[in-house]
Amino acid sequence: MAHPIIIMGVSGSGKTTIGHMVADRLGKTFLDADDFHPEENKTKMASGIPLNDDDRLPWLQTLKEQLISTPGVVLACSALKASYRFILDPNHAYSWIYLDGSKELIFERLKKRAGHYMKENLLDSQFETLEVPDDALKVSIDQHPDEIVSVILKSLKP
Repeated sequence: MAHPIIIMGVSGSGKTTIGHMVADRLGKTFLDADDFHPEENKTKMASGIPLNDDDRLPWLQTLKEQLISTPGVVLACSALKASYRFILDPNHAYSWIYLDGSKELIFERLKKRAGHYMKENLLDSQFETLEVPDDALKVSIDQHPDEIVSVILKSLKP
């Protein structure tokens, strides 16, 4: 499978954990979209200021370049809006996995997370921005990560 796999969802949904696990099991390169945010975006989020579309556009363009230049990559990316997903995948050629969870569950996860610029006070903004995709595999995060990965891998088989 040479096309990218994009693991999406709000902050705290497990994109990085699940993305790493999927990439490891498939022998693919893993990229975390958070690593590609410019410092200005990280500073804004660390200050509790939600990003807007203007903040996200250069970041999305950088991610698009990464997807094109890294065959078969597994990318963990929030990709909250349909318009963001279209920038990343204009031909609808990639596998999209949406990690779905309640605000309460994700809030509890974020409270436990240390050293990350995305704080729990931005969670409301993430859920307000989220446009749940119709064309992604929707996987509930209220199960063990191994079970989530198993569901994803089964869905990717031809």
